[in-house]
Amino acid sequence: MMENENAPVRRPSATTRIGIAIAAALAFALGVYFLIEATRPSGGLISFSFLLVLPAAVSAFVCYVADPYAERSRGQYLAIPFWLLLVVIVASIFVLREGVICVLMLSPLWMISGMIGAAITYKMRRRLPDESGRTYCAALVLLPLLSMQVEPMIPLPLDTKMVARSIVIDASPKQIWPLLRGIPDVRPGEGAWNFSQDVIGIPRPVGARLIGNGVGADRYADWGQRIKFRERIVEWQPGRRIGWRFIFDDIAGWGYTDRHLMPDSPYFTVTTGGYTMQPLGPNRTRVTIDTRYRIQTPVNLYSALWGQLFLGDLEHNLLALIKQRAERGTVVGEGRR
Repeated sequence: MMENENAPVRRPSATTRIGIAIAAALAFALGVYFLIEATRPSGGLISFSFLLVLPAAVSAFVCYVADPYAERSRGQYLAIPFWLLLVVIVASIFVLREGVICVLMLSPLWMISGMIGAAITYKMRRRLPDESGRTYCAALVLLPLLSMQVEPMIPLPLDTKMVARSIVIDASPKQIWPLLRGIPDVRPGEGAWNFSQDVIGIPRPVGARLIGNGVGADRYADWGQRIKFRERIVEWQPGRRIGWRFIFDDIAGWGYTDRHLMPDSPYFTVTTGGYTMQPLGPNRTRVTIDTRYRIQTPVNLYSALWGQLFLGDLEHNLLALIKQRAERGTVVGEGRR
């Protein structure tokens, strides 16, 4: 019995096409991820190829494969990066074990880059003849791989940034100075609510203790979850200024941090910090904390915005802790009474 040659050809559903396209794209993206990790373990993921080129290529590929008959609208194309990003977030946290901070910082870049790739494909999809589809998809797959070869030849910009926060405390510099030397007994609930520590989950300080006096002394900081580091005193003006240089010589034992955001890495290094006091009147003082760091990434301006958020929140919490202790008249060592 002969088949009816005029019978309509069954097309796979849009959901099926999108699912197949996303699965293929994610398999490719995972391959690139592991390739970068294997060839550039010290910082390959903080790269132009991974941050911007790969998401654009992946989104463009999914959009093209999911719409073989050029029937979908521009809005539907631009929605693809959003759904793709959700899948990437789940895979990153639960499969690749990436930290929440890394995923959070990655998401806006991937979204913007993905939408650019989707928009370009929307225009190209209606201009390319059907027989050019395989060539276009192959070019999308090759683009991140070619970018990975070229990128090491381009030097990354190196910038020095500073984050500073201030607070006015109803106490004299003499009362505040012992607290700037270190508070060894921070209690749960002290400090201030902030996005970085209360929503994202960055640890809060447990205590800090200064061993010795003057330039050359060491301030030992404990932030829980095995996060401990030293601050070598480099500025010492009692009642006025205390400054230090960060020393991360026990970083391998840290129990919490995103592995691509260690504070002593090739692309992000926290260098110095300190407190400054400015008398405003009897028993009234402005206290300022500053933190400086070096940054070397393909997107320094973007990364610096996150630096302002995260470091700013940590500084704000420390200042709130000092204000609470100073205005209560609690001396160092009495926090656990």
